[in-house]
Amino acid sequence: MKQNCAGKQSLIFARPPRIISGAAVVGDVEGVGPLGGDFDMILMDDTWGEETWEKAERKMFEDAIKRAVAKADLKNSDIDCLLGGDLLNQIVTANFAARELMMPFIGLYGACSTMAQSLMLAGIMIDGGFANLVACASSSHFSTAERQYRNPLEMGGQTAPVAQRTVTGAGCSLVADAGYAGQAELLHIYIAGATIGKVVDFGITDTSNMGAAMAPAAADTLITHLNDTGKQITDYDVVVTGDLGSFGSDMLRELCRERGVNINGRHADCGVLIYDAKKQNVDCGGSGCGCSAAVMNGHLLKKMDAGGYDRMLFIATGALMSPTTGLQGDTIPGIAHAVSLERR
Repeated sequence: MKQNCAGKQSLIFARPPRIISGAAVVGDVEGVGPLGGDFDMILMDDTWGEETWEKAERKMFEDAIKRAVAKADLKNSDIDCLLGGDLLNQIVTANFAARELMMPFIGLYGACSTMAQSLMLAGIMIDGGFANLVACASSSHFSTAERQYRNPLEMGGQTAPVAQRTVTGAGCSLVADAGYAGQAELLHIYIAGATIGKVVDFGITDTSNMGAAMAPAAADTLITHLNDTGKQITDYDVVVTGDLGSFGSDMLRELCRERGVNINGRHADCGVLIYDAKKQNVDCGGSGCGCSAAVMNGHLLKKMDAGGYDRMLFIATGALMSPTTGLQGDTIPGIAHAVSLERR
C-alpha cells in the first residue's frame, strides 16, 4: 500500500518540510520590471563580466544558491543535496555550477517546470527521512536560450505576437526538515504536498507559442490535484503557474472552465508578473526555468511568509521540445508539476 498518497498522482507529506530561505538573481530587463525591488541581485549587463552568456548564466545559478544558503547562516557542506537544472543541452549550467559548489547533486530536466519538480522531490526526500537540508534551483538566460532554441541574436529576427521572452534569472529555495530549528529567512512556509504531472500534447507545433503548448498540461495537473486531494479551487488563495504568459493563461482559464473549474480571480502567472507588458517589449510575457524560480524566490515566498497568502498551489510548466524535434516537425509535449504550499 502506498503511504502518503492521494489518488494516482498526488502526495501528502506527513511531516511537511519547510522552505527556510529563497534567493533570486535576475538580468537588467527583469530588474526594471514590476518586481525589480524584490530580487536579491540585478545584473547591470547580461554577461556579468564573463566571456560568454553561458558562463554568466552559470554564475547566476551558483550565486542564487550561495545567497539562499547564507541567509540561513549555513555552509555549502551543510546541504545534503542540490536538486537543479536549466534549459541548456545536458543541463550544463547546473552541472558546472555544482562542480564549484561541491554539494551532492542530482541534475534535473523538466524544462520550465524544473523549479516545481525540484521542490516536489525535495519534499519527498525530506519527508521520507533521506535528507534534512536540500537546495532547489533553476535558471535560464535570454541570450543562451535564443542561441540554442531559435536564431542567433545577430540576425535581429522578429518575434511572433504569441511569443515570450526567456527570463534572464536564477532562483534557489532552501528546504529543511519540519523540525529545523536553525536560522531562517522564511518562518512560516511549508510544503504540504505535490502532484506529479503527466505529459500532455495538444498537437501544437509552433515553437513561438510555448503558452499554448504548456497550458493543457497545467490544466490537467490542476484538475488532477483537485480530484486526488478532494480540494476545491477556493481552498487556495492563489494558483500560480510558471510561465504561460498572457496567451497561455487565457487558454488555461478556458480549459479549466470547460472542466467545471473557475480559476478567475485566483490565478497568477510568473511570466505575466515579472514584466510590465505595457512598457516592456516582451510580447506575451516571460518564460524559461529562471522565470518561475526568480518570481517564486524573489517575490511570492516573501509575500506568503508576510501573510499575503495562506495557501498557494505552485504549478510550474515546461515545454518538452528540443531544436532537433522542432526542425523535424514534431509536436510540443507539455508537463506541469504542482506543489502545495501552506503558511503555518
